[in-house]
Amino acid sequence: MNTIWFFLITVSVIFSVINGKLDEFTKSIFDGAKSAVEVSLFLLGIVALWLGITKIIEDSGLIHRLSSLFRPFISRLFKNIPKDHPAVTSITLNFLANLFGLGNAATPLGIKAMQDLQSLNKDTETATHEMMLFIVINTASIQLIPFTVIGILAEFGSKNPSGVVLPTILATILSAVFAVGTLFTCRKIFK
Repeated sequence: MNTIWFFLITVSVIFSVINGKLDEFTKSIFDGAKSAVEVSLFLLGIVALWLGITKIIEDSGLIHRLSSLFRPFISRLFKNIPKDHPAVTSITLNFLANLFGLGNAATPLGIKAMQDLQSLNKDTETATHEMMLFIVINTASIQLIPFTVIGILAEFGSKNPSGVVLPTILATILSAVFAVGTLFTCRKIFK
């Protein structure tokens, strides 16, 4: 990957020198770096907010109520997870973060869910069906309200940042259904 980036930057510098646009090239590099830092700080704020809300939900005991609400759904999908196992809570938090379009905040929650699922795994060298199913659903990332995308669009001056809600719902649900269907099909074929 470093080689590709080095190649792209080198070609860009060469073409900017050949075309006499080195000043514009330099300005665009600094503008791009500035935008990257601003977006990173904006996303950091969203992640910090969601992780703070998650901690409050966890400390208040509300997570146990949410887990109870999601337990029938999770128990149907993840049949080999005991009902009171911490993986149910971790998976619930991850799903909620993804539902609200907070993918960056869902990452640490997904790692925790995988650690909890690994504690149920007898063969640590092989992923269980529940682990594969969680990865597939987590990667599909079903979103009801993509807060991160709406925030980025609003930050860059979009006239209708919430216009992505319906396409996001449709795309993520369809990708999740297709991915889970593919997983179950492959599981039947390659027992």
